[in-house]
Amino acid sequence: MSNQQNDKDKTAGKTVAAGFERPSLPKRFYKDVTVSEEDGRAGIFLDGRPVRTPGKAALAVPSAALAEAIADEWRGQGERIDPHTMPLTKLVNSAIDGVVGQEAAVVDDIVAHAGSDLLCYRASGPEGLLALQAEAWDPVLAWAAGALGAPLSLAEGVIHVPQPETSLAALRAEIEPLDALKLAALHVMTTLTGSALLPLAVARGELSPDAAWDAAHVDEDWQISRWGEDAEAKQRRKNRKADFDAAARVLALS
Repeated sequence: MSNQQNDKDKTAGKTVAAGFERPSLPKRFYKDVTVSEEDGRAGIFLDGRPVRTPGKAALAVPSAALAEAIADEWRGQGERIDPHTMPLTKLVNSAIDGVVGQEAAVVDDIVAHAGSDLLCYRASGPEGLLALQAEAWDPVLAWAAGALGAPLSLAEGVIHVPQPETSLAALRAEIEPLDALKLAALHVMTTLTGSALLPLAVARGELSPDAAWDAAHVDEDWQISRWGEDAEAKQRRKNRKADFDAAARVLALS
């Protein structure tokens, strides 16, 4: 085989590899994005055709304000559609296709997170970190104990401490009435923070989304302040924050 052919094969191989690594985004196929309300739900339409979830259900939500926010994601697309820039659409798709009919399992998982909530596990030191944890977390724990009737026990380090069954039952009672969309949002925020209390505080207006996010990252920010942050970790955190903010918006708008 000639050197020229070898070079062509190498180039083709690189092209194929690149295709697998960076799949091309679908072209934008619509011009107009509108919202229409019917039977108490608001759907998104592309050139008059309803947007559907990957499971083929109609992408419809109980709030016109939320539907408009989702529609803005579709309006904001350029020549190609990039799902990474559409966190609201992604979350609502997940709620409709994955949470509807599975609400009890999602509630169970959120309550399980509460049973080992981030806010209950304190460092053994240094004093500066302990002070930051107490400042960010103690008010939320006090709020949960008072407003929700759910006092939780603290532990040092990572050794699991069982939480009072009455407290977990109180948190379950707070979560169970939520519809599938709000449950999906709460679940996303819980898994991203390692805490069920922080998202509940956001849902009840006790904390702003930014304050809850900062509280969830006290330990991480302490480490960054001493050792710095690499670019990849910074980008991962940025991506997670976008998903967290989208979930908080769903709670606020629905």
